[in-house]
Amino acid sequence: MEERKKEHIDLAFLSRVEGAEANRHFYYEPLLSPHPDAKSKPVTFAGKTMQMPLWISSMTGGTASAKDINRNLAQACAEFGLGMGLGSCRILLEDDKHLADFDVRPIMGDDVPLFANIGIAQLEKMAGEASFEKIEQLVSLLRADGLIIHVNPLQEAFQPEGDLLEFSPIETIRQFMEKTKLRVIVKEVGQGMGPESLRVLLALPLEAVEFGALGGTNFTRLELMRQSGFDTRVFEGFATLGHTAEEMTGFVNNIVDESNEIQCRNIIISGGISNILDGYRLVKISKMPALFGMGSEFLKHAATDYPTLRTFVTQIKKSTELADAYLRIRQ
Repeated sequence: MEERKKEHIDLAFLSRVEGAEANRHFYYEPLLSPHPDAKSKPVTFAGKTMQMPLWISSMTGGTASAKDINRNLAQACAEFGLGMGLGSCRILLEDDKHLADFDVRPIMGDDVPLFANIGIAQLEKMAGEASFEKIEQLVSLLRADGLIIHVNPLQEAFQPEGDLLEFSPIETIRQFMEKTKLRVIVKEVGQGMGPESLRVLLALPLEAVEFGALGGTNFTRLELMRQSGFDTRVFEGFATLGHTAEEMTGFVNNIVDESNEIQCRNIIISGGISNILDGYRLVKISKMPALFGMGSEFLKHAATDYPTLRTFVTQIKKSTELADAYLRIRQ
């Protein structure tokens, strides 16, 4: 106790929080609950049960380090009851040489959701060949619960190796949805979507729309950073285009209020969610069933080792439990 008191004295002035720093999104109600008992509040997604509304957003695939990262992430899913989207599985459409990098179902178990992932350009190519058989085979091979389609026209436009689209993404997605029974998630990759794009997606029988909002990893900027031989500042304005997770949650809520044509079952609020309370709040204010997703934060910790990742997820779990106990949303 003496040591604790000494630490309190030593840190008293360093730990001051000024009024200007106050979080104005919540009411703090310290009298209404005991400390949480660490019991989970399960949520249902894609026919599976998750122990908290936290989604590991698609990040890595087809690289030398992907195997270890994906295995660490899968272990966290199994231990904490999380859902996960794999990084791009495009490489598996060509052959199964890299299957071990993605084959995480034995680690995760069957109780939590796992989704495979391909890009809209690959989907368009298969639509042109009038066959989606390879995609069905991919999902089966990975024992996944469905497919993520990532939509990234700006990234493809600025990527030297990019695949340019011949049709609008929504045309290709609609064509695929007419021919598949797979559960499907559609996501952007770092710049989010405006209200009209959200409106047309929410009208489809998707498992979820994942925001991939502005504020996290930005693949347009990433591709510009890879360029050489010309002045990329001409295009820099494209990297700052897009919509934040908060803005997109507002778009969705407005669509829910205005439309009776919504068939999509969930949203995944991701992109720029590094503060756990931000993700928690957006899930609470959403008028659709919602998870919040994180990508780069999980990637950073999973790339170190599993104990580091486990500590991170434990902190998220504790934060969520404390928020449930003591916070109320300010309207």
